[in-house]
Amino acid sequence: MKIIKYVFLIIGLIALGGALYLYQNKREFLDKAITVQGTVKELISSRSKNSTTYKPLVSFITKDGKQIEYTSSVSSNPPSYEVGEKVEIFYDPADPYDADINGFASLWLGPLVLGILGIIFFSIGFSIILFGRMKQKKIEDLKFNGKSISTKYDHVELNHSYQVNGRSPFLIYSQWLNPATNELHLFKSDDIWFDPTDFIKSEEIKVLIDPVNPKKYYMDISFLPKVNR
Repeated sequence: MKIIKYVFLIIGLIALGGALYLYQNKREFLDKAITVQGTVKELISSRSKNSTTYKPLVSFITKDGKQIEYTSSVSSNPPSYEVGEKVEIFYDPADPYDADINGFASLWLGPLVLGILGIIFFSIGFSIILFGRMKQKKIEDLKFNGKSISTKYDHVELNHSYQVNGRSPFLIYSQWLNPATNELHLFKSDDIWFDPTDFIKSEEIKVLIDPVNPKKYYMDISFLPKVNR
């Protein structure tokens, strides 16, 4: 996870940068483009393993009378256009083959898809980093202001709700009877990526709790060996 959070963050930033680049490129193209009317001459099929999509081949005449055929880079199923349909075309006067149909998908699908992917990847990476820092702050606050209690070791089990590369971490569970309220509190450790059972030599495990709210706690597992990676 230490690596994954930064990988997601970097992928997100690259995708967002790509989306911004495509958007600016398209804006520059539209600023200099000339608008003419074209006609869909053919629907070119593109077959993949599971489906067939269609992209339009459009014919149009430039302002200086040159006939151009342009094939859209965007394909869909069902087709977005029909043969014989009239469409508005943007083209670069310096390079008439650099053209686009005046439609949302043709103009903005690329930046939109990259932007959405960028936001998703960046949000995941940023959230993991933010969660880690908030968790570390909580631990530091408990170390400074919390109350240390001795809890009774209960058991070790796998955290099946979380997996990395097909592996689930272990959790240590302990319990403590609050003498002031006669309430039984259950505690669990952070994720541990090896079986800690053989390293638990004592029935007592130290836990730091918020004196006002024992549900805010941190189990001290510093007695476990460090993993040499």
